Amino acid sequence: MNAATPIAEATHTLAVLVDDEPGVLARVIGLFSGRGYNIESLTVSSVDTAKHLSRITIVTTGTPQIIAQIKAQLGRLVPVHAVHDLTLEGPHLERELALIKIRNVGEQRIEALRIADMFRARAIDSTLESFVFELTGGPSKITAFVELMSALGAIEVSRTGVVAIARGSNLDMPVFSTLEKNREKKPSAGKKASKKA
Repeated sequence: MNAATPIAEATHTLAVLVDDEPGVLARVIGLFSGRGYNIESLTVSSVDTAKHLSRITIVTTGTPQIIAQIKAQLGRLVPVHAVHDLTLEGPHLERELALIKIRNVGEQRIEALRIADMFRARAIDSTLESFVFELTGGPSKITAFVELMSALGAIEVSRTGVVAIARGSNLDMPVFSTLEKNREKKPSAGKKASKKA
């Protein structure tokens, strides 16, 4: 009798649209920690000032059953408006910002600058013994850059975590700015002119 084949785990990127109010992020994180689900990356920011909405991007790993449970449980939280599994829904873009400080001297400084140029990292701070580089790209690109820098000196790293959005013209989570809301309230120039006439 064959032992059951273990179900492979996969990494998924989830986009979650939530109310921008105190305690929402804690509830989302609590859902993961309470059930033993791991969060590999989490980013959150306000995206719609008119409707007070924030977008959370979560990178997590699990079997298809666990990912389905996560999405269902997120969808049941009261302040959640939409949950999208970008990994399953089609092609999407993932980017991350990192600040990497490296401390070194001599030839290693020249090599650090050469590698930074290859990765299109920008030096945003410099002393006689250190650089701070700013780098944007996919998580694997950032990890590769960090590994190369760590071979050239002592480093410190600050990463934002992944932000992601679907490719193409479809808007899965459309948002509206305060400017658009104000534009809707103001009468057009043609209406003003007709009132004066």
